Amino acid sequence: MTDALTAFLEATVRTATPLALAAVGETVAERAGVINVGLEGALIAGCLGAVAGAGLGGVAGGVVGGLAAGLLVALIFGWFVVELGTDQIIAGTALTVGAYGATGAIYREAFGPGGAALSIPALSVLPIPGLASIPVVGPALFAQPILTYLLYFVVPVIWWWMFRTSHGLSLRAIGEYPPAAEAAGAPVRRLRWIGVLTSCMCGGLAGATLAMQVGTFSEQMSAGRGFIVLAIVALGRWTPLGAALAALLFGGASALQYRFQASGADVPYQVFLALPYLVTLLVLAGGFGRSRAPAALGRAIGDNR
Repeated sequence: MTDALTAFLEATVRTATPLALAAVGETVAERAGVINVGLEGALIAGCLGAVAGAGLGGVAGGVVGGLAAGLLVALIFGWFVVELGTDQIIAGTALTVGAYGATGAIYREAFGPGGAALSIPALSVLPIPGLASIPVVGPALFAQPILTYLLYFVVPVIWWWMFRTSHGLSLRAIGEYPPAAEAAGAPVRRLRWIGVLTSCMCGGLAGATLAMQVGTFSEQMSAGRGFIVLAIVALGRWTPLGAALAALLFGGASALQYRFQASGADVPYQVFLALPYLVTLLVLAGGFGRSRAPAALGRAIGDNR
């Protein structure tokens, strides 16, 4: 029983890591008033960028490739929504659709029909001596790949920046009412760019994590996780720690459906695949994530409504 619980918790943290990375970045963007529907595009771009980078420079190259892909998506999305004031939902949707098509075409052209499944380095587990031997929770929290440990560092740092610095206060003010924040001297465009860059680059890193967890790339392998992240941010009440904990909930539901599929139950596997999404919807509908969104979320800088 203990071994089964430990294995379940390990799978929960592993599955939640890419979701939490993306959710923490999206929290910064939404606090700045930008809802990044293009996050799904950043994720799939990060997956392909990691495959290309890992083929050249191993795991480190994969991380760099994922971040670079996320940066490219951020520059495109930020230009439209921050500089041009384009509708954020439309721009993000178009970006995601374009990213799906572009990554599929590039993958086939670069790697051919056979793909690169057997040549991509996967993330290896790095146990922390002492901590990894703690019963039950030790292997789940402290016998994980290095990007999970990076998440442990990123969450408190971003929380501190958002809630304990003047720039973080300005960012949150922009998410509530940009004209007032600008009148108070806040650099509205710069901070919205920071939100977009953080969201997309964390999305690219999340995509890299996803690709290197399995050691391969497949078209549309992000499988809607970017959209789930939008729900996770709301469930986490627009805070970095809340988003990370909400990602754990979805990760647990995903790990549970893997165990159900492996149990050999005479139930269509599609039912198990839908479990994480159903759990997320039920939690949101139950009001556990009910909280007021930033008032200016989704609005262009000049929109004074």
